[in-house]
Amino acid sequence: MRPVVRTLVRMSDTGLRERKKRRMYQEVSDLAIALFLEKGFEKVSVAEVAAVAEISKPTLFRYFPAKEDLVLHRFADHEDEAARVVDERAEGQSPLEALRVHFLGGLERCDPVTGLNDAEPVLAFHRLLYGTPSLVARLSGFLERSEEALARALGGDLEARLAAGQIVAVRRILAMENVRRMAAGECAEEVRADAVAAAELAFRQLTAGLKRFA
Repeated sequence: MRPVVRTLVRMSDTGLRERKKRRMYQEVSDLAIALFLEKGFEKVSVAEVAAVAEISKPTLFRYFPAKEDLVLHRFADHEDEAARVVDERAEGQSPLEALRVHFLGGLERCDPVTGLNDAEPVLAFHRLLYGTPSLVARLSGFLERSEEALARALGGDLEARLAAGQIVAVRRILAMENVRRMAAGECAEEVRADAVAAAELAFRQLTAGLKRFA
C-alpha cells in the first residue's frame, strides 16, 4: 500500500502545483492588461509589469516569453476550443454541426470570443488588442495553433487541414464583424439577430463545401 500512497501524494502535489501555476498566469496577465489599458501597451515595460506583480523579470519571461503573451493569455483556453468541440461532440453529430451549435451557443451567451459583447471591459480589451499592431501580429500564432489542433481532430490529412483552415477563418471573420459593430457603438442585443443569421449562412456554406465533415 505504501507505494500507492506515495503515488497518490505525488499526483495530488502535481495537481496543486498546476492549479497554482494557472492562477499565477491569470493574475499576472490581469495585472499587465490593467496597466496596458491605463497607460498604453507601448508605454508599459516588462520590468514595470514584473514589479507590480512582485516577481522578477526573468521569472516573468519564463512564463510569458513575449510581452504580447501577457495580453494573449486570455485566449489560452480557446486555442484548442474548436478541436475540443469536435472531439467531444455527441454520437452521430457531424464536426460541422457541433461547431455550428457551439458558435451559436457562444452568441447566445455573449461570449467575448464571438465578438458579440458590449460590456465596457470587453470593448476596452478589444481596443487594446486590435489597436496594437504587435498584438495583432502575435495573434496570428494563436490562429495557426488553433487551426493545427482542429486539423488533427478532423483526421490530420490534407483534406482535414484544408477544412480546418476554412473553419478557423470563418469563425474569425464572424467574430471580427461583431467586434466591428460593437466598436461602432451598436448594442449586442440589437446585433444578435444579424450575428446569428451570419453564422447560419457561414456554416451552410461550409457544409456545402466540406461534405466529409458535414
